Amino acid sequence: MSAPFGEPVLPGFRPDPSVCRVGADYYLVTSSFEWFPGLPVFQSRDLVHWRRVGSALDRPSQLDLDGCAPSRGLFAPTIRHHDGVFHLVCTLMDGPGHFVVTATDPAGPWSEPHWLEGEGFDPSLFFDDGPTGDGRAWFTATRVLDEAAGRTEIWMREYLPGERRLTGPEHVLWSGSRPGARWSEAPHLYRIGDGYLLLTAEGGTAEDHSVVAARAEHVTGPYEGAPGNPLLPPAEGPVTCTGHADLVRTPHGDWRAVLLGVRPGSALGRETFLARVAWDDGWPVFSPVAHTAPRRPLHDDFATLSADWSTLRTPRTRFWTTGDGLRLRLRPERLGERAVPSLLARPQEQPDCDVSTELRFTAAAPGEQAGLAVVLDDAHLLLLRTAEGLSLQRGPDVLARVALPPGPVRLGVRVRGLTHTFAHAAPDGDWRDLATVEAGFLTPLFTSVQHGLYATSNGRPSGNHAHFPWFDVRYPSRR
Repeated sequence: MSAPFGEPVLPGFRPDPSVCRVGADYYLVTSSFEWFPGLPVFQSRDLVHWRRVGSALDRPSQLDLDGCAPSRGLFAPTIRHHDGVFHLVCTLMDGPGHFVVTATDPAGPWSEPHWLEGEGFDPSLFFDDGPTGDGRAWFTATRVLDEAAGRTEIWMREYLPGERRLTGPEHVLWSGSRPGARWSEAPHLYRIGDGYLLLTAEGGTAEDHSVVAARAEHVTGPYEGAPGNPLLPPAEGPVTCTGHADLVRTPHGDWRAVLLGVRPGSALGRETFLARVAWDDGWPVFSPVAHTAPRRPLHDDFATLSADWSTLRTPRTRFWTTGDGLRLRLRPERLGERAVPSLLARPQEQPDCDVSTELRFTAAAPGEQAGLAVVLDDAHLLLLRTAEGLSLQRGPDVLARVALPPGPVRLGVRVRGLTHTFAHAAPDGDWRDLATVEAGFLTPLFTSVQHGLYATSNGRPSGNHAHFPWFDVRYPSRR
């Protein structure tokens, strides 16, 4: 490791990155778990500055997340380009399993899913269409042999791109870099010189996460591990949990890798980082890229709904309108239920940030509430306007309450690592702190914290709406 990591190239909730290049453009996808739309797609010219161009699964017909538990849903996609078509494979956990969607434009539209046979998760595709390849395509994935022991194996079958299906016999390629290896997963295959390189993650997705490699003369194996495995060992310092890497070659012939990592002491979870890759005796050598990624302050007046906003699970009908700010329809569903609440959320992108909005809402019946939400799986902090005033809640528990006069109110939260200070203000008044919460319970593993706008009628029908004219994210000055 020649240098410390810089900031992530895709901050916040951007785990399990996969990348491919077409001409001068790079395209990247990440996991999205129980959030809709699914599988965000990004484009870049330099692997550092990314813009979101869409989502691979943005229609309810493509993605059924009904009843999906937190941190389940869509695991670890892989994106590849072949013969003018993008192929994206992923796994819908607790659902039908592996699938592939295709598109000629990464911004979409993407096809309906083609479901693939086989067990496990972390699927990948390899097109052996280089100068010395045979033109065949291969599908790899991870399956669990012993969950308690973390024992897994990497298996492979041939993939027919024209028919979007698997064929032929199954081949077991790898079960880890050493006896007793835990959670060998995230397989990606590459043609390097005259042989094949298998890149995997190992050790689980937390502090023991690492990158290992093996290679073979034939794509079906046998694979021999690198003498120096793990080639990217468990990381210590400002970025930990590094792993789940995917290689890409630049137009100039250099190599890079995208991978996930975690900035400890925050609620950001797994983010996308960048590494340079050199080669030593045919094995990849990872050198983290030290850089300062741009921070993106935000002011959204909801002329339209940008692709960065998501719902929990699959919305069958729209409960929001835009154009004159954001209007959320109050519905009986609540956060914490396996339903689709009236929530629109976006990932927190930096450890320290100031989030605010304006709320125009009057409760028309008992139980009607609307306001600002900080959400991680089933844990959430809610700053809500109710019939009684303003209430700060952790789940069903009220942490603080204050009376408010009728009319619009600004709601805000100052986030400093895991410390959250909630505040309120009149539209033209000064901010007043309501309470500070040390939110160590907002420590993510698979997903990460989202900031959202929320409205509920708490189990009762309602015709009421909550109006949010704007939403704002700012960052404190760097020290």
